[in-house]
Amino acid sequence: MGSRAAAERLLAAGAVLVDGEARGKSHKLAGGEELEIEAPAPQVAAEPAAPPPELTVAYTDEHLLVVDKPAGVVVHPSPGHAGGTLAQALSAAGAVGGEVDRPGIVHRLDRDTSGLLVVARSHETYERLQRVVRRRELTREYTALVVGRPRSRRGTIEAPIGRDRHDRLRHSLDTDTPRAAVTHFELEELLPRHSLLLVRLETGRTHQIRVHLQAIDLPVSGDSVYGVAGDLGLERQFLHAARLAFIHPITEETVDVSSPLPPDLAAALETARRS
Repeated sequence: MGSRAAAERLLAAGAVLVDGEARGKSHKLAGGEELEIEAPAPQVAAEPAAPPPELTVAYTDEHLLVVDKPAGVVVHPSPGHAGGTLAQALSAAGAVGGEVDRPGIVHRLDRDTSGLLVVARSHETYERLQRVVRRRELTREYTALVVGRPRSRRGTIEAPIGRDRHDRLRHSLDTDTPRAAVTHFELEELLPRHSLLLVRLETGRTHQIRVHLQAIDLPVSGDSVYGVAGDLGLERQFLHAARLAFIHPITEETVDVSSPLPPDLAAALETARRS
């Protein structure tokens, strides 16, 4: 049963109708009246919004900045990730351009991929950076550790990618919505059971590197979706956006920024060298 106080709140809010009319708490029932009560929906305590992540800036000027994203951080809001996104931190840092919930962002990284992103700080810079990306003039180099050995020291994977026909959460070459995708790779170090690759993106499709390397039987170490989950004790894929290089869209100077391997990947690499 509800409390007297709760009943009084309903009456005060006009949520109790007697024969279709709201009545105060002093109204006396004669009998035979029709009562309607519009009970409020139960209030569920909202989960506190996750704070924005700490921003590590690798390069900045008045027009743009290059940030070094840690693994585990979502770039922009998505279902299940309304808070704690990189976009929140970027907005506070003056990022501008594009959609409100992804200010200044012209390319992205998967949640569990670490490394470098370039972000605009003005609408003009945003539009010009978009052209740089479309023209494939943004050099994006990744460090990837894969299980197995490539058939050649360098190569190019040119295979369209889209959402998988059978699993909507995956992307693959088996798709009804293929989009052109080109990935270049070069062997950096040959290890007992693994290979360390330098990978350069020519296009930027969702999960492109992970899908393309799986397609040539070189799954990414630690990748729970396309590779070998838990390999070398990893809790995420061994994929790091290690270098960004481009001609500054405003000043026309060369911007060339590098990021070292984060500690979890560096430790896994040492383990791979000994195994």
